[in-house]
Amino acid sequence: MSVIEREHHGGRLHEAARRWGIPVSDWLDLSTGISPFAWPVPTLPASVWQRLPEEDDGLTACCRHWLAVPAGAACLPVPGSQAALQLLPRLRKTARVGVPSPGYREHALAWQRAGHEVVPLSVEQIDGALPDLDVLVCINPNNPTGHLYPQDTLLRWHQQLAAKGGWLVVDEAFLEASDGESLAARCDQPGLIVLRSLGKFFGLAGLRAGVMVGPAAVCEALADLLGPWAMSHPARWVMARAVQDRDWQQRQRECLRQARLRLDGLLSAAGLLPQGDSDLFALCVHDEAEAIRDGLARQAILVRHFEQPGALRFGLPGNESEEQRLLLALQTLPV
Repeated sequence: MSVIEREHHGGRLHEAARRWGIPVSDWLDLSTGISPFAWPVPTLPASVWQRLPEEDDGLTACCRHWLAVPAGAACLPVPGSQAALQLLPRLRKTARVGVPSPGYREHALAWQRAGHEVVPLSVEQIDGALPDLDVLVCINPNNPTGHLYPQDTLLRWHQQLAAKGGWLVVDEAFLEASDGESLAARCDQPGLIVLRSLGKFFGLAGLRAGVMVGPAAVCEALADLLGPWAMSHPARWVMARAVQDRDWQQRQRECLRQARLRLDGLLSAAGLLPQGDSDLFALCVHDEAEAIRDGLARQAILVRHFEQPGALRFGLPGNESEEQRLLLALQTLPV
């Protein structure tokens, strides 16, 4: 399946409000894969706002423990995984890079802008293309399809790439809300790079906090490109505490799983067929996807639309009232 995005990102709520003439405050925004159930951020001490961040504040150790990063790998906190994926292409000479299609467009754009040859690949095409690639980017689970790659498959691809000095870059932004296994604990192997984010599972997208795990030389080079104080002091302070809160993380997994099951029920009852292995969103392929998107928008419900084939991505409603609102809106549409 090839899905071409109409817009680069979800979350364009203000743009939708202008287009449909509906105030921002009236919308139910289901266009992103961000959890509506956020980690409860405590009150920050005044000193966190008043002082510059310091790299020896313990955040790196917290992240290493969180992801079980082995001693032979480096761990670099970054201002969102977006910052890392944008700069990574600048750390290699011109290369042939496989990117997921469909997939988060920013990966392909970043490699293209850095002068690399980008090869869009479906899941089924990767094995055949791998001998001619220098770098392979995978999103696990994928966005927007929700496809989850088995760890054994990813490690096999990594071995083929590493044997010729190549990279496997795995974007695990949605992994915690799935049954997938992280490769962060295997990053002591050359050429294996993992990106993680606090935006999706923790519901803290506005914090702009994430981490890159991989070879020390790659992490050091990326740190040089980011420069000093790349992550704000508040972001570092919050991230260190969120990643250590294992009890909340376990409750969050169960909460998201139940919310996804309820969403699947709503969509199935409306004649849509939800798919994907992420508990943060569901993709529904439908011949009338654009008409359904517009019908929901007229009722101030924002979802993500894709083309070729037509598809809609639904994020999670945040409570029973929002679920009921979505159900009633879907019932008015000729699905």
